[in-house]
Amino acid sequence: MQPFDAETLADLKFRAKKQLRSRLRGLRSAYPEAVLAQASARIVQNVLALPIFASAGGVGLFWPMSERREVDVRPVADAVLSAHKRLYFPYLTPTETGFSTGYRPVSAVSELAKRGQRFCEPPPEAPSAARGEIDLLIVPALAASSNGHRLGYGSGFYDATLPDFCPPARSLLVVFDFQLLGELPVTDRDVPSHMVVTDKRVLQP
Repeated sequence: MQPFDAETLADLKFRAKKQLRSRLRGLRSAYPEAVLAQASARIVQNVLALPIFASAGGVGLFWPMSERREVDVRPVADAVLSAHKRLYFPYLTPTETGFSTGYRPVSAVSELAKRGQRFCEPPPEAPSAARGEIDLLIVPALAASSNGHRLGYGSGFYDATLPDFCPPARSLLVVFDFQLLGELPVTDRDVPSHMVVTDKRVLQP
């Protein structure tokens, strides 16, 4: 059997990811909200118990999109601020040639708001974080593999943004345990994370 050429292989991976996104969205929406809330609480407990969280001076987080039933990591934001750590959230700003991405600091979650994107962002006047200011980046996903790869929504936001901070920052995927898959279709542009945390386990590839 002849091996696939690069263009055909890329198309197959694109189609596989699209099918997985549809299946994982449906699977996550099928779970009762109370079950996901309990699982989210266990994920938060697992994150807060990590030595890498305790030692982090700056933490990049995301505000969960409730309509997509993402892991509810809002208590992590409270823990970061209570411990007097620096807290950052991602932003996505349209430019003439595309988008500018990064993280900006907040001193309170009340500063977050929807600013033209589907997710809540920090104030645009806040300074963009530089490499070295964030020690730990906590990232959402539709699915994750045990080797740290993630399936997102297809925008490529985190694949474009994580290399601007890692290293020295470490990235951590948070997913429900049913979102943990044996493997995922991977392209050269996909950026793996250093750790995966679910409601049942912590994996360090």
